[in-house]
Amino acid sequence: MSPIRPVLRGLLVATLAAGLAGCITLVPKAEPVGLYRFGAGAAPVAHAAGRPRVEVLKAASTFTRAAAGDRLLTITNDEAAYVADARWVSPASVLFDEALGRAFEADPGPARLIGRGEIAKADLILRLDVRAFETVYVAGPKAAPEVFVQVRAVLNRAGDNTLVGDQIFEARVKAGANRVGPIVAAYDEATTSVLSSITGWVAAAGPGVAR
Repeated sequence: MSPIRPVLRGLLVATLAAGLAGCITLVPKAEPVGLYRFGAGAAPVAHAAGRPRVEVLKAASTFTRAAAGDRLLTITNDEAAYVADARWVSPASVLFDEALGRAFEADPGPARLIGRGEIAKADLILRLDVRAFETVYVAGPKAAPEVFVQVRAVLNRAGDNTLVGDQIFEARVKAGANRVGPIVAAYDEATTSVLSSITGWVAAAGPGVAR
């Protein structure tokens, strides 16, 4: 057998291995996805001692399905899409509920949000239906959009389920620019505005049922 053939075979294998190694290093890396949050809210405040309190139980919220997950929903005319390289750190519905809890903690009024596992007896039951939570391109896909948040809040007396109030709260906040950072800031501002209105509304209804 000629000694040339095994040498050629070895060179061919080495060449293929080098080629494969080159292919591995040339595969483009995936772009990192930015993670964002909203509704950090203000710091909790101390409630005055001896003041009547209103215990509020939040029933399960409903959230617009298209925006409930971790993707940022956009609307341009009649077309819906998601921001490609941005995600919420948790589903928007979860972040919204967490923001609601912080809003009640930061409100100096008599209303206090309680969990289902707490011993305290509820005075009021609050139900929220988040109907819109979206980025709307009202002036075209290249202009700075506005964030639209709309929530229906229903308040019932816990003892007999009497309706205390049923109201729509909404906010529209224009982003500072057509970039993810300013859009997220607009979500934060719109959410804070809506939740502040809801906590104030609940607090105003509270004296009639306060202990």
